[in-house]
Amino acid sequence: MTDEGAPLVQFQDLAVSYGLVQALAGVSGEFPSGPTGLLGPNGAGKTTLLKTLLGFLDPDGGRMTAFGLDPTKQALEVRRRLGYMPEQDCHLPGMTASAFVAFAGELSGLPRDEAISRSHEVLYYVGLGEARYRNVETYSTGMKQRAKLAQALVHDPDLLLLDEPTNGLDPQGREEMLALIRDVAARRGMSLILCSHLLRDVERVCENVIVLNQGQVARTGTIRDLTGPRRQAFDVRFKGDATGVLTDLKDLGGDWRDGEDGVRLFLPEGQGPETIFRLAKECGVQVRHLRPGAETLEDVFLAALGHEIQS
Repeated sequence: MTDEGAPLVQFQDLAVSYGLVQALAGVSGEFPSGPTGLLGPNGAGKTTLLKTLLGFLDPDGGRMTAFGLDPTKQALEVRRRLGYMPEQDCHLPGMTASAFVAFAGELSGLPRDEAISRSHEVLYYVGLGEARYRNVETYSTGMKQRAKLAQALVHDPDLLLLDEPTNGLDPQGREEMLALIRDVAARRGMSLILCSHLLRDVERVCENVIVLNQGQVARTGTIRDLTGPRRQAFDVRFKGDATGVLTDLKDLGGDWRDGEDGVRLFLPEGQGPETIFRLAKECGVQVRHLRPGAETLEDVFLAALGHEIQS
């Protein structure tokens, strides 16, 4: 057992490669108790980190511990305490949801009778109680995602790994899945790692975040600390060449990045929209649109990946 308040997972100088391709280049960090977001672009090393935690990959260097155990030497003990919801479908053709989830429970070490009982309980919890005797291949995408969540929860793990849990869902299905995940974390008090490219999902569910980029930890900490005190942000659209405005803003200690419709400006402390209008006037351009906002997790993510300042 881990000490109360101690990180559930720790990794130090962890290096993992696939042949000549280095997926993790000496990363260090930890997953504390509670909900944590794991962010990064494709190829950043997120899946490699999860596979190493599950004991599927042996590190080239460094070490990782989970609950005080070494996944490379005590993989089965670690997996019994993990619940894993993979991104891809993992159901077995011809099996009902109740049989599939019970089978997952047995694989995690539950006695058969308890696995069957828990299967029914957790399928009701995720909203599939009335459909638990249907074959999983007949389910809709949203129902299959719920079934995957159920098999990850059936043995009441100490840590839940969720790999793109809202993948393929329509807006309503996405909201329902996020509500379930929030309930798992808040009401059931289960720690989880949410691996997602949807930053708004992570911001709504998680307290902590780790950002990976090119096999390195780019940023880590609580979302509150990373985004606050939040800088003033303004979405601005200029008429004319705004290069001079952006250069002068940077000289004042501000930052900027390309936005969906114009640029997003981050002003230094003590500066307001009047600074934007003044710089625009001095550079001979017009401000055609200005909307105030606040720094978001997306801004932190892009900054960690080196996209905050454009040249």
